[in-house]
Amino acid sequence: MVQRTHLTGARVVLPEGVVDHGRVTVEGTRIAAVGPAPDATPGQADPAHGHADPAHSHADPVHGQADSAAAHGGRALDLPGGWIVPGFVDLHVHGGGGASFSAGTPEESMTAIRTHRAHGTTTMLASTVTGDLDDLARQAATLSELVEQGELAGIHFEGPFISPHRCGAHQPSLLRAPDPADVRKLVDAARGTARMMTLAPELPGGLESVRLLADSGVLAAVGHTDSTYEATIEAIRAGATVATHLFNAMPSLLHRTPGPVAALLEDERVTVELINDGTHLHPAMLELAFHRAGADRVAFITDAMGAAGMSDGRYPLGPMEVEVKEGVARISGGPTAGSIAGSTLTLDRAFRRAVTIDGLGVVETVRAMSATPARLLGIADRVGSVEVGKDADLVVLDDDFRLRGVMRRGAWVVHPELD
Repeated sequence: MVQRTHLTGARVVLPEGVVDHGRVTVEGTRIAAVGPAPDATPGQADPAHGHADPAHSHADPVHGQADSAAAHGGRALDLPGGWIVPGFVDLHVHGGGGASFSAGTPEESMTAIRTHRAHGTTTMLASTVTGDLDDLARQAATLSELVEQGELAGIHFEGPFISPHRCGAHQPSLLRAPDPADVRKLVDAARGTARMMTLAPELPGGLESVRLLADSGVLAAVGHTDSTYEATIEAIRAGATVATHLFNAMPSLLHRTPGPVAALLEDERVTVELINDGTHLHPAMLELAFHRAGADRVAFITDAMGAAGMSDGRYPLGPMEVEVKEGVARISGGPTAGSIAGSTLTLDRAFRRAVTIDGLGVVETVRAMSATPARLLGIADRVGSVEVGKDADLVVLDDDFRLRGVMRRGAWVVHPELD
Protein backbone atom coordinates (compact mmCIF):
# COMPACT_ATOMS: atom_id res chain seq x y z
CA MET A 1 0.00 0.00 0.00
CA VAL A 2 1.39 3.42 -0.97
CA GLN A 3 2.27 5.55 2.04
CA ARG A 4 0.47 8.88 2.27
CA THR A 5 1.71 11.85 4.29
CA HIS A 6 -0.07 15.18 4.81
CA LEU A 7 2.17 18.16 5.62
CA THR A 8 -0.11 20.83 7.06
CA GLY A 9 -0.09 24.27 8.61
CA ALA A 10 2.89 25.79 6.79
CA ARG A 11 2.99 28.45 4.10
CA VAL A 12 3.41 26.56 0.82
CA VAL A 13 5.25 28.29 -2.01
CA LEU A 14 3.64 27.44 -5.35
CA PRO A 15 4.67 28.73 -8.79
CA GLU A 16 1.87 31.32 -8.68
CA GLY A 17 2.30 32.45 -5.09
CA VAL A 18 2.04 31.38 -1.47
CA VAL A 19 -0.79 29.49 0.21
CA ASP A 20 -1.04 30.36 3.90
CA HIS A 21 -1.93 27.47 6.22
CA GLY A 22 -1.46 25.11 3.34
CA ARG A 23 -1.13 21.39 2.96
CA VAL A 24 0.95 19.16 0.72
CA THR A 25 -0.06 15.54 0.37
CA VAL A 26 2.65 13.07 -0.57
CA GLU A 27 1.91 9.58 -1.85
CA GLY A 28 4.94 7.36 -2.26
CA THR A 29 7.56 9.41 -4.08
CA ARG A 30 5.17 11.97 -5.60
CA ILE A 31 3.18 15.03 -4.67
CA ALA A 32 -0.47 13.98 -4.76
CA ALA A 33 -2.25 17.20 -3.76
CA VAL A 34 -1.55 20.80 -2.83
CA GLY A 35 -3.91 23.37 -1.34
CA PRO A 36 -5.13 24.99 1.86
CA ALA A 37 -5.54 22.95 5.03
CA PRO A 38 -9.20 21.96 5.67
CA ASP A 39 -9.63 24.47 8.50
CA ALA A 40 -7.80 27.32 6.73
CA THR A 41 -9.58 30.56 5.96
CA PRO A 42 -8.74 32.62 2.89
CA GLY A 43 -6.25 35.40 3.57
CA GLN A 44 -5.05 38.50 1.84
CA ALA A 45 -1.91 38.55 -0.22
CA ASP A 46 1.31 39.53 1.54
CA PRO A 47 3.45 41.41 -1.01
CA ALA A 48 6.56 41.19 1.17
CA HIS A 49 6.48 37.44 0.89
CA GLY A 50 4.91 37.23 -2.55
CA HIS A 51 1.82 35.52 -1.12
CA ALA A 52 -0.94 34.30 -3.38
CA ASP A 53 -4.20 36.18 -3.51
CA PRO A 54 -7.42 34.61 -2.12
CA ALA A 55 -8.06 32.85 -5.42
CA HIS A 56 -4.95 30.79 -4.77
CA SER A 57 -5.93 29.97 -1.20
CA HIS A 58 -8.42 27.26 -2.20
CA ALA A 59 -7.67 23.88 -3.71
CA ASP A 60 -8.74 23.37 -7.30
CA PRO A 61 -8.39 20.55 -9.85
CA VAL A 62 -4.88 21.69 -10.79
CA HIS A 63 -3.84 21.27 -7.16
CA GLY A 64 -5.36 17.82 -6.84
CA GLN A 65 -8.32 18.71 -4.61
CA ALA A 66 -6.24 18.79 -1.44
CA ASP A 67 -9.26 19.06 0.87
CA SER A 68 -10.71 15.73 -0.25
CA ALA A 69 -7.31 14.04 0.04
CA ALA A 70 -7.34 14.22 3.82
CA ALA A 71 -10.50 12.15 3.97
CA HIS A 72 -8.60 9.17 2.61
CA GLY A 73 -6.33 8.80 5.62
CA GLY A 74 -2.57 8.87 5.96
CA ARG A 75 -0.15 10.34 8.43
CA ALA A 76 -0.26 14.07 9.18
CA LEU A 77 2.63 16.29 10.22
CA ASP A 78 1.71 19.78 11.38
CA LEU A 79 4.26 22.49 10.57
CA PRO A 80 2.81 25.72 12.03
CA GLY A 81 4.91 28.80 11.43
CA GLY A 82 6.96 27.09 8.76
CA TRP A 83 7.45 27.29 5.02
CA ILE A 84 7.37 24.49 2.45
CA VAL A 85 9.40 25.18 -0.69
CA PRO A 86 10.59 22.90 -3.50
CA GLY A 87 13.91 21.09 -3.13
CA PHE A 88 16.84 23.15 -4.34
CA VAL A 89 18.57 22.47 -7.67
CA ASP A 90 22.32 23.21 -7.83
CA LEU A 91 23.92 23.46 -11.26
CA HIS A 92 27.44 23.91 -9.93
CA VAL A 93 28.90 22.03 -6.98
CA HIS A 94 32.35 20.42 -6.63
CA GLY A 95 31.99 18.72 -3.26
CA GLY A 96 31.08 18.94 0.40
CA GLY A 97 31.39 17.16 3.70
CA GLY A 98 35.15 16.91 3.25
CA ALA A 99 34.73 15.08 -0.06
CA SER A 100 35.15 16.03 -3.70
CA PHE A 101 33.61 14.81 -6.94
CA SER A 102 37.07 15.16 -8.47
CA ALA A 103 38.36 12.35 -6.26
CA GLY A 104 36.74 10.01 -8.76
CA THR A 105 35.33 7.52 -6.24
CA PRO A 106 31.68 6.66 -5.56
CA GLU A 107 32.29 6.90 -1.81
CA GLU A 108 33.56 10.48 -1.87
CA SER A 109 30.88 11.48 -4.35
CA MET A 110 28.12 10.10 -2.13
CA THR A 111 29.54 11.95 0.88
CA ALA A 112 29.30 15.21 -1.07
CA ILE A 113 25.81 14.37 -2.30
CA ARG A 114 24.52 13.54 1.19
CA THR A 115 26.05 16.70 2.63
CA HIS A 116 24.21 18.96 0.21
CA ARG A 117 20.98 16.98 0.45
CA ALA A 118 20.99 17.61 4.19
CA HIS A 119 21.02 21.32 3.34
CA GLY A 120 18.07 21.14 0.94
CA THR A 121 19.72 20.42 -2.43
CA THR A 122 17.71 17.47 -3.68
CA THR A 123 18.98 17.75 -7.29
CA MET A 124 22.53 18.60 -8.34
CA LEU A 125 25.13 18.40 -11.05
CA ALA A 126 28.58 17.12 -10.11
CA SER A 127 31.18 19.69 -11.17
CA THR A 128 34.73 18.68 -12.01
CA VAL A 129 37.89 20.80 -11.75
CA THR A 130 40.58 21.30 -14.41
CA GLY A 131 42.80 18.24 -14.69
CA ASP A 132 44.49 15.96 -17.16
CA LEU A 133 42.03 14.89 -19.87
CA ASP A 134 42.43 11.20 -19.11
CA ASP A 135 41.82 11.83 -15.40
CA LEU A 136 38.71 13.86 -16.21
CA ALA A 137 37.47 11.08 -18.48
CA ARG A 138 37.90 8.57 -15.64
CA GLN A 139 36.07 10.84 -13.23
CA ALA A 140 33.25 11.19 -15.75
CA ALA A 141 32.93 7.42 -16.08
CA THR A 142 32.50 7.07 -12.31
CA LEU A 143 30.13 9.99 -11.97
CA SER A 144 28.02 8.77 -14.89
CA GLU A 145 27.15 5.65 -12.90
CA LEU A 146 25.77 7.83 -10.10
CA VAL A 147 23.71 9.73 -12.65
CA GLU A 148 22.33 6.47 -14.01
CA GLN A 149 21.46 5.44 -10.43
CA GLY A 150 19.52 8.65 -9.91
CA GLU A 151 21.88 10.15 -7.34
CA LEU A 152 23.01 13.00 -9.62
CA ALA A 153 21.29 14.95 -12.39
CA GLY A 154 24.38 15.04 -14.58
CA ILE A 155 27.98 16.16 -14.91
CA HIS A 156 29.33 19.69 -15.29
CA PHE A 157 32.85 20.02 -16.67
CA GLU A 158 34.46 23.23 -15.43
CA GLY A 159 37.78 23.43 -17.27
CA PRO A 160 40.29 22.71 -18.63
CA PHE A 161 39.11 24.82 -21.59
CA ILE A 162 39.33 28.16 -19.80
CA SER A 163 41.42 31.30 -19.98
CA PRO A 164 44.82 31.36 -18.24
CA HIS A 165 44.10 35.02 -17.48
CA ARG A 166 40.96 34.12 -15.50
CA CYS A 167 41.81 30.66 -14.18
CA GLY A 168 40.92 31.36 -10.54
CA ALA A 169 41.36 28.14 -8.57
CA HIS A 170 42.24 26.02 -11.62
CA GLN A 171 45.78 24.73 -12.16
CA PRO A 172 47.32 26.99 -14.85
CA SER A 173 49.66 24.31 -16.19
CA LEU A 174 46.72 22.04 -17.04
CA LEU A 175 44.69 24.56 -19.02
CA ARG A 176 44.24 24.13 -22.76
CA ALA A 177 42.31 25.63 -25.65
CA PRO A 178 38.95 23.99 -26.37
CA ASP A 179 39.91 21.71 -29.24
CA PRO A 180 36.56 20.20 -30.34
CA ALA A 181 38.16 16.74 -30.37
CA ASP A 182 39.08 17.09 -26.70
CA VAL A 183 35.65 18.47 -25.88
CA ARG A 184 34.10 15.47 -27.62
CA LYS A 185 36.34 13.11 -25.64
CA LEU A 186 34.97 14.34 -22.33
CA VAL A 187 31.36 14.38 -23.53
CA ASP A 188 31.72 10.80 -24.77
CA ALA A 189 33.38 9.70 -21.51
CA ALA A 190 30.26 10.84 -19.65
CA ARG A 191 28.13 8.35 -21.62
CA GLY A 192 25.21 10.68 -22.17
CA THR A 193 25.29 12.23 -18.68
CA ALA A 194 27.22 15.44 -19.50
CA ARG A 195 24.83 18.34 -18.92
CA MET A 196 27.08 21.38 -18.97
CA MET A 197 30.61 22.49 -19.84
CA THR A 198 32.24 25.80 -18.92
CA LEU A 199 34.71 27.21 -21.42
CA ALA A 200 36.26 30.47 -22.59
CA PRO A 201 34.80 31.04 -26.07
CA GLU A 202 37.49 33.51 -27.14
CA LEU A 203 40.15 30.76 -27.14
CA PRO A 204 41.05 28.90 -30.37
CA GLY A 205 38.30 26.38 -31.09
CA GLY A 206 35.94 28.09 -28.66
CA LEU A 207 33.04 28.88 -30.97
CA GLU A 208 33.29 25.54 -32.74
CA SER A 209 33.22 23.80 -29.36
CA VAL A 210 30.17 25.82 -28.29
CA ARG A 211 28.38 24.64 -31.43
CA LEU A 212 29.45 21.05 -30.79
CA LEU A 213 28.09 21.17 -27.25
CA ALA A 214 24.81 22.74 -28.32
CA ASP A 215 24.38 20.12 -31.06
CA SER A 216 25.11 17.38 -28.49
CA GLY A 217 22.48 18.61 -26.04
CA VAL A 218 25.09 19.82 -23.55
CA LEU A 219 24.77 23.31 -22.05
CA ALA A 220 27.63 25.55 -23.17
CA ALA A 221 28.54 27.94 -20.35
CA VAL A 222 30.70 31.03 -20.70
CA GLY A 223 33.05 31.29 -17.76
CA HIS A 224 36.63 31.76 -16.59
CA THR A 225 36.88 33.92 -19.66
CA ASP A 226 38.71 37.02 -20.86
CA SER A 227 36.17 37.49 -23.63
CA THR A 228 35.04 40.84 -24.98
CA TYR A 229 31.44 42.00 -25.27
CA GLU A 230 31.46 41.29 -29.01
CA ALA A 231 33.07 37.84 -28.69
CA THR A 232 30.58 36.87 -26.01
CA ILE A 233 27.70 37.83 -28.30
CA GLU A 234 29.22 35.53 -30.93
CA ALA A 235 29.34 32.71 -28.39
CA ILE A 236 25.68 33.20 -27.49
CA ARG A 237 24.74 33.16 -31.17
CA ALA A 238 26.73 29.91 -31.49
CA GLY A 239 24.64 28.33 -28.73
CA ALA A 240 26.02 29.34 -25.31
CA THR A 241 23.13 29.64 -22.83
CA VAL A 242 24.73 29.85 -19.37
CA ALA A 243 27.00 32.32 -17.56
CA THR A 244 29.20 30.46 -15.10
CA HIS A 245 29.17 32.36 -11.76
CA LEU A 246 28.45 35.72 -13.40
CA PHE A 247 30.88 38.55 -12.49
CA ASN A 248 33.45 36.11 -11.08
CA ALA A 249 36.45 35.01 -13.21
CA MET A 250 35.63 37.39 -16.06
CA PRO A 251 36.36 41.04 -16.91
CA SER A 252 34.48 43.62 -14.88
CA LEU A 253 31.57 45.63 -16.25
CA LEU A 254 33.08 48.93 -17.43
CA HIS A 255 31.48 51.90 -19.17
CA ARG A 256 33.53 51.73 -22.39
CA THR A 257 34.35 48.03 -22.36
CA PRO A 258 31.22 46.26 -21.09
CA GLY A 259 32.81 42.86 -21.55
CA PRO A 260 31.01 39.53 -21.16
CA VAL A 261 28.88 40.61 -18.20
CA ALA A 262 26.74 43.00 -20.24
CA ALA A 263 26.36 40.54 -23.13
CA LEU A 264 25.32 37.72 -20.81
CA LEU A 265 22.87 39.84 -18.82
CA GLU A 266 21.12 41.40 -21.80
CA ASP A 267 20.38 38.24 -23.80
CA GLU A 268 17.11 36.52 -22.90
CA ARG A 269 18.52 33.15 -23.94
CA VAL A 270 21.15 33.14 -21.17
CA THR A 271 20.71 31.90 -17.60
CA VAL A 272 23.19 33.46 -15.18
CA GLU A 273 24.63 31.66 -12.16
CA LEU A 274 25.11 33.66 -8.95
CA ILE A 275 27.03 32.66 -5.80
CA ASN A 276 25.16 34.38 -2.99
CA ASP A 277 27.51 33.86 -0.05
CA GLY A 278 28.38 37.46 0.77
CA THR A 279 31.95 36.95 -0.45
CA HIS A 280 31.71 36.40 -4.19
CA LEU A 281 29.24 39.22 -4.87
CA HIS A 282 28.48 42.65 -3.50
CA PRO A 283 24.71 42.90 -2.83
CA ALA A 284 24.46 45.68 -5.44
CA MET A 285 25.70 43.30 -8.14
CA LEU A 286 23.15 40.68 -7.15
CA GLU A 287 20.44 43.33 -7.31
CA LEU A 288 21.70 44.40 -10.74
CA ALA A 289 21.53 40.83 -12.04
CA PHE A 290 17.99 40.34 -10.76
CA HIS A 291 16.88 43.71 -12.09
CA ARG A 292 18.23 42.98 -15.57
CA ALA A 293 17.71 39.24 -15.90
CA GLY A 294 14.92 38.47 -13.42
CA ALA A 295 14.35 35.32 -11.39
CA ASP A 296 13.47 33.33 -14.51
CA ARG A 297 17.04 33.78 -15.76
CA VAL A 298 18.96 33.63 -12.46
CA ALA A 299 20.14 30.35 -10.93
CA PHE A 300 21.61 30.43 -7.46
CA ILE A 301 24.54 28.03 -7.15
CA THR A 302 27.02 27.10 -4.44
CA ASP A 303 30.20 26.42 -6.45
CA ALA A 304 30.95 24.51 -3.24
CA MET A 305 34.16 22.59 -2.70
CA GLY A 306 34.89 19.89 -0.13
CA ALA A 307 34.82 22.24 2.86
CA ALA A 308 31.07 22.90 2.49
CA GLY A 309 29.42 21.73 5.68
CA MET A 310 32.80 21.46 7.40
CA SER A 311 35.03 23.59 9.64
CA ASP A 312 37.99 25.74 8.63
CA GLY A 313 41.13 23.89 7.53
CA ARG A 314 42.95 22.58 4.45
CA TYR A 315 41.15 20.69 1.70
CA PRO A 316 41.97 19.39 -1.79
CA LEU A 317 40.33 20.90 -4.87
CA GLY A 318 41.32 18.77 -7.82
CA PRO A 319 45.14 18.95 -7.96
CA MET A 320 45.19 22.15 -5.83
CA GLU A 321 45.18 22.65 -2.06
CA VAL A 322 42.75 25.08 -0.48
CA GLU A 323 42.84 26.72 2.93
CA VAL A 324 39.55 27.76 4.50
CA LYS A 325 39.55 30.62 7.00
CA GLU A 326 36.33 32.00 8.47
CA GLY A 327 34.41 30.05 5.85
CA VAL A 328 36.25 31.53 2.83
CA ALA A 329 38.24 29.12 0.66
CA ARG A 330 41.45 30.30 -1.03
CA ILE A 331 44.26 28.55 -2.91
CA SER A 332 47.06 28.02 -0.38
CA GLY A 333 50.11 27.97 -2.68
CA GLY A 334 51.50 28.18 -6.19
CA PRO A 335 51.00 30.85 -8.86
CA THR A 336 47.33 31.40 -7.97
CA ALA A 337 47.82 31.53 -4.17
CA GLY A 338 45.20 33.66 -2.49
CA SER A 339 42.59 33.21 -5.22
CA ILE A 340 39.09 32.44 -3.99
CA ALA A 341 38.59 28.72 -4.56
CA GLY A 342 34.91 28.02 -4.93
CA SER A 343 32.86 28.39 -1.76
CA THR A 344 31.79 26.63 1.41
CA LEU A 345 28.19 27.64 0.72
CA THR A 346 25.09 25.48 0.99
CA LEU A 347 21.88 26.51 -0.74
CA ASP A 348 19.84 26.80 2.45
CA ARG A 349 22.21 29.58 3.53
CA ALA A 350 21.96 31.20 0.10
CA PHE A 351 18.16 31.13 0.37
CA ARG A 352 18.10 32.72 3.81
CA ARG A 353 20.56 35.42 2.79
CA ALA A 354 18.55 36.26 -0.32
CA VAL A 355 15.37 36.86 1.67
CA THR A 356 16.64 38.30 4.96
CA ILE A 357 19.64 40.34 3.76
CA ASP A 358 19.22 40.97 0.03
CA GLY A 359 15.51 41.71 0.31
CA LEU A 360 14.33 39.34 -2.42
CA GLY A 361 10.79 38.00 -2.27
CA VAL A 362 10.26 34.39 -1.30
CA VAL A 363 8.61 33.46 -4.60
CA GLU A 364 11.38 34.90 -6.78
CA THR A 365 14.03 33.32 -4.54
CA VAL A 366 12.36 29.94 -4.97
CA ARG A 367 12.38 30.39 -8.73
CA ALA A 368 16.11 31.16 -8.75
CA MET A 369 16.84 28.32 -6.34
CA SER A 370 14.69 25.61 -7.93
CA ALA A 371 12.44 26.33 -10.91
CA THR A 372 14.91 28.15 -13.15
CA PRO A 373 17.78 25.63 -12.86
CA ALA A 374 15.32 22.74 -13.23
CA ARG A 375 13.96 24.24 -16.43
CA LEU A 376 17.47 24.85 -17.74
CA LEU A 377 18.31 21.18 -17.20
CA GLY A 378 15.12 20.05 -18.91
CA ILE A 379 13.74 18.32 -15.82
CA ALA A 380 11.06 20.82 -14.77
CA ASP A 381 8.41 18.18 -15.42
CA ARG A 382 9.76 16.29 -12.38
CA VAL A 383 11.38 18.79 -10.00
CA GLY A 384 11.75 22.49 -9.26
CA SER A 385 8.28 23.38 -7.96
CA VAL A 386 5.59 22.15 -5.59
CA GLU A 387 3.02 20.76 -8.02
CA VAL A 388 0.88 17.66 -8.28
CA GLY A 389 2.60 14.76 -10.01
CA LYS A 390 6.15 15.97 -9.43
CA ASP A 391 8.74 14.29 -7.23
CA ALA A 392 8.13 14.94 -3.55
CA ASP A 393 11.32 16.96 -3.17
CA LEU A 394 10.53 19.47 -0.44
CA VAL A 395 12.35 21.74 1.98
CA VAL A 396 10.82 22.89 5.27
CA LEU A 397 11.99 26.23 6.65
CA ASP A 398 11.06 27.91 9.91
CA ASP A 399 9.65 31.43 10.17
CA ASP A 400 13.19 32.85 10.10
CA PHE A 401 14.00 30.85 6.93
CA ARG A 402 16.32 28.41 8.67
CA LEU A 403 16.24 24.86 7.35
CA ARG A 404 14.25 22.41 9.45
CA GLY A 405 13.45 19.53 7.12
CA VAL A 406 14.32 17.99 3.76
CA MET A 407 12.30 15.41 1.84
CA ARG A 408 13.59 13.73 -1.32
CA ARG A 409 11.27 11.59 -3.39
CA GLY A 410 8.94 11.16 -0.45
CA ALA A 411 11.55 10.12 2.12
CA TRP A 412 12.85 12.37 4.86
CA VAL A 413 16.53 13.22 4.59
CA VAL A 414 16.16 15.62 7.52
CA HIS A 415 13.00 15.23 9.59
CA PRO A 416 11.48 18.63 10.44
CA GLU A 417 11.48 19.85 14.01
CA LEU A 418 9.74 23.18 14.35
CA ASP A 419 9.34 25.06 17.61
